[in-house]
Amino acid sequence: MNKKLELKYHHLGIPTEKSILGEAYLKEYKLYHYGYENSEYGIEWMRYEKDCPLPEIVKTIPHVAFEVDDVYEAIKGKKVIIEPNSPSEGTIVAFIEENGAPIEFIQIEKRNNDYG
Repeated sequence: MNKKLELKYHHLGIPTEKSILGEAYLKEYKLYHYGYENSEYGIEWMRYEKDCPLPEIVKTIPHVAFEVDDVYEAIKGKKVIIEPNSPSEGTIVAFIEENGAPIEFIQIEKRNNDYG
């Protein structure tokens, strides 16, 4: 029997064409993002440059993101549309397509705390 994948809601990414004051730029992906850190429900606005290399489905359809323990295990046997990569230090992300919608998996590096 396969081990059940444990998913923890992380955020909802919504494509937009409007620039938002305070948005951050990810040069490698040619996209701007805003809101996740300020949203109690993890709403993140995503604005893509015309020559953004990401798949059209990610640039046009909202995606839900889940935190997982192992991104590579989460995408095993799935229709992968963005291979595992590290957009920021301490995270690995990948996207799959499920039922016509993009789904993001995020693996966050856990740091050990030395308390007592």
